[in-house]
Amino acid sequence: MEKYTNLNRQFIDGKWADGSETATIDNLNPYSDEIIHSLNSASHADVDTAFEAAKKASSAWANSNPLFKRDILLNAAGLIWERKEEFIGWLTAETGSTYIKSYIEVAQARDMLIEAASFPTRMHGVTQPSTIDGKESYIFRKPLGVIALISPWNFPLYLSMRTIAPALGTGNTIVVKPASQSLVTGGTIIGKLLEEAGVPAGVFNVVVGRSEIMGDYFTGHPVSSMVSFTGSTQVGRGIGRIAGESLKKSALELGGNNVFIVMEDANVDYAVDAAVFSRFLHQGQLCISTNRILVHQNLYEEFREKFVARVKALPYGDPADPKNVIGPIIDHKALQRILGVIAQSVEAGAVVETGNITEGNILVPTVLSGVTKEMRIFREEIFGPAVGLVSFADDNEAIELANATDFGLSGAIHTKDVYRGIQLSRRIETGMVHVNDQTANDEIHTPFGGEKSSGTGRFGGHFIMDELTTVQWISVQFQQRQYPF
Repeated sequence: MEKYTNLNRQFIDGKWADGSETATIDNLNPYSDEIIHSLNSASHADVDTAFEAAKKASSAWANSNPLFKRDILLNAAGLIWERKEEFIGWLTAETGSTYIKSYIEVAQARDMLIEAASFPTRMHGVTQPSTIDGKESYIFRKPLGVIALISPWNFPLYLSMRTIAPALGTGNTIVVKPASQSLVTGGTIIGKLLEEAGVPAGVFNVVVGRSEIMGDYFTGHPVSSMVSFTGSTQVGRGIGRIAGESLKKSALELGGNNVFIVMEDANVDYAVDAAVFSRFLHQGQLCISTNRILVHQNLYEEFREKFVARVKALPYGDPADPKNVIGPIIDHKALQRILGVIAQSVEAGAVVETGNITEGNILVPTVLSGVTKEMRIFREEIFGPAVGLVSFADDNEAIELANATDFGLSGAIHTKDVYRGIQLSRRIETGMVHVNDQTANDEIHTPFGGEKSSGTGRFGGHFIMDELTTVQWISVQFQQRQYPF
């Protein structure tokens, strides 16, 4: 099987072509800072062409046989697994993903394609009795039409696929704008995959461009009926505003400042293992990474010692080396922001237990103790391999600290009393909480999404089906009505 080529081009209406802007985008390897390739940015005209192609293809795709759509998605699932090492290689080169992270991501993308393959036959309608004599009501579920997707760089293959596969499965067509740092893994390689799987021309399109040139234009394009976005809260607010002004639906999965709570009856060794994985998978560059670790004061010292020891032992370096679990930050600018958060937190009294050392774009895994809720490392999403430890005295203080930020995406609680864990979870202002597990959970059939500044809408299973479809009420009057005038 030959590898995909010419991945630095636009994919519009079934054709591969250069963008029509003179401005270019360099695709960088975050570990070596070497240029993988460059491409011309898409222009407003390219965006128009992509959306018009999606609009033109929309009716035929929506009305195609459900098994036709199913088979294409299953074809894609089979192909992505056959090509998993190729996809893993691109995730490593383009986003600094370690082998374990890349493998997890490709597997999730495959599973999402398989799940979405069931959607064409799950577009259920209902009949309802009417309150008017001689009438019946029919409610039909329909695709929205054309979906606009703006995908992120951190988990680009899966976080793109969790909208792309369900959108196609529910009969929508789609135009994708991937992040510039992951233009292949969030866009063009998916175009190659779906093209090989048999998706008709115009059903799936990719436009790669500089946000300052075509970002707002893409978001507000009049052809799309919905915008799906995963990324920062700051950018998400702007996208939500533009979508609202255009009266589009939007699904926004935004930042997370996720809490990991260790109660006084927790299994410390197990909690340490869970916290290490959920903080340091992909260098902590996940919206559902553990960001704040709250430990009951009776266990704080034991947890701190064991956690720091585990973190010190994490191998870091070239993400292409399978033994490493920590790779680079996505770019130098992001690294400097993280170092600034650490520095200001230390100035405010936090203690560096390990790390706070850089090697190129790699930040050695970092742990701060003595963290309080006033510090930046507590208040902000870090998006890097650094975390703060916070002590609490009782349940109420733990919940107060858990809810003391504007975010509410994921969380975890460790306790031997599962019922107590459930009750405490329900008091946390967040979309997801995992008892005796870690925060970085995402299952293809469960409702994934946040509260407060962590976004709107839900991904996964029938929840994303609801986001990507609408319903139409059709009533039939079988006998003549008597009208009042």
